[in-house]
Amino acid sequence: MTDTPSRPTTGLNIGSHDLPVSAELSRFMASDWAASPLPDANGQVHVPAYAVTPARRARLSARFPGERLIIPAGELKVRSHDCDYRFRPHSAYAWLAGLTGEDQVGHVLVLEPAGPHGHEAVLYLRPRSPRTGGNEEFYRDRRYGEFWVGRRPDLAEAERLSGIRCAHLDALGSPSGRNAAADKELAAALSELRLVKDAWEVAELQLAVDHTTAGFEDVVRDLPRALAHPRGERWIEGVFNRRARAEGNGTGYETIAASGAHACVLHWIRNDGRLNAGDLLLMDAGVETDGLYTADVTRTLPLSGRFSPVQRQVYELVLAAQDAGMAALRPGASFRDFHRAGMRVIAEGLAEWGVLKNAEGDLHRRYTLCSSGHMLGLDVHDCAQARADAYLDGVLEEGQVLTVEPGLYLQPDDETLPPELRGIGVRIEDDLVITAEGARLMSGALPRTVAGIEEWMGNLLEG
Repeated sequence: MTDTPSRPTTGLNIGSHDLPVSAELSRFMASDWAASPLPDANGQVHVPAYAVTPARRARLSARFPGERLIIPAGELKVRSHDCDYRFRPHSAYAWLAGLTGEDQVGHVLVLEPAGPHGHEAVLYLRPRSPRTGGNEEFYRDRRYGEFWVGRRPDLAEAERLSGIRCAHLDALGSPSGRNAAADKELAAALSELRLVKDAWEVAELQLAVDHTTAGFEDVVRDLPRALAHPRGERWIEGVFNRRARAEGNGTGYETIAASGAHACVLHWIRNDGRLNAGDLLLMDAGVETDGLYTADVTRTLPLSGRFSPVQRQVYELVLAAQDAGMAALRPGASFRDFHRAGMRVIAEGLAEWGVLKNAEGDLHRRYTLCSSGHMLGLDVHDCAQARADAYLDGVLEEGQVLTVEPGLYLQPDDETLPPELRGIGVRIEDDLVITAEGARLMSGALPRTVAGIEEWMGNLLEG
């Protein structure tokens, strides 16, 4: 018997070290398979967002009457040679189709014009590979084969899950129309339509915040082991990420576990430092739900469980800035108002310390640099492609969800600072939803005050 392949392998994603398949093995693999319908997830017949996606598609349809709209889920990206990054569908696709799984690779949602004022949604997808007829994808293809990456729905199953008419991806060809991957106007519209969250989205974001709260509690409980490890920051990252994978899809962004002077690096994700008990830990992390909505919370914690006097001084200034920012949140307020309110507090505090001569101008930005918050949703920096007049230069509306996150980053080599302040970084970040009365704090289960943090840490460490 030879090891000659039974059929050409063109189009299959086969590794260089995969063994050839004989004709006999190919015939054997194509026979005697029992029916295996897609199992219901806890009795779930439809995707969780099934009831709300039609209204979302209708809103997009109204923006582009008579035009063909193409919204791809996206493709895999290579991490290393033949290993791909874990796949996450594009946020606009997930929002419109309600499909959020890793099996959405390469799928495309098309809104086909249907008369002068509407569209019909058609989902083009790669259905489950048949196990007969000489098709070898199911056991040979490393990217799409069921034996390699798991079960995909067939067309009927996908239509039942999503409520959208489904067709084979091969039938799509090279479609013309507005493509969200390249059309800036369509991309902007998709961002702007997501600025105000519906009740289902707010509930999903609250779930993300609740799981994130549990992750912060996990970290505090495990601080003794993290302090003993030579790369304690990475230990903390792992503890939080375990919770994120156990409760949701994973983290919504790379976890920041920055201790000591690392906290002065705004996006410190190397997380390779040792923890020292006398330092602060700035932890910025968020759990992403299975629906792909993410929390975004930061706490700055004393690794000893107690703030030193100078740590308390810096922390309480940032807390006062956050309080001022939160107080500025209400429908009709300028989006930038909460940032301006927080920065006034920061500038005045730095002037009182003698770091600045006065609170005028923008010299305070040397020590705080970035903006104090952003929209939150399917993306951690949500709706970022919206036009400025709808977002950054717009006004707040009931149902929007955003972060308020002022910080002070006092660099260890900054000679404008007294030595005792150098190397301290503090950020406090919370998630809020705009209400008719102002704003509701979604992440309030995590304490924010000095006394509250010390008591909370003490209880967790004793337990």
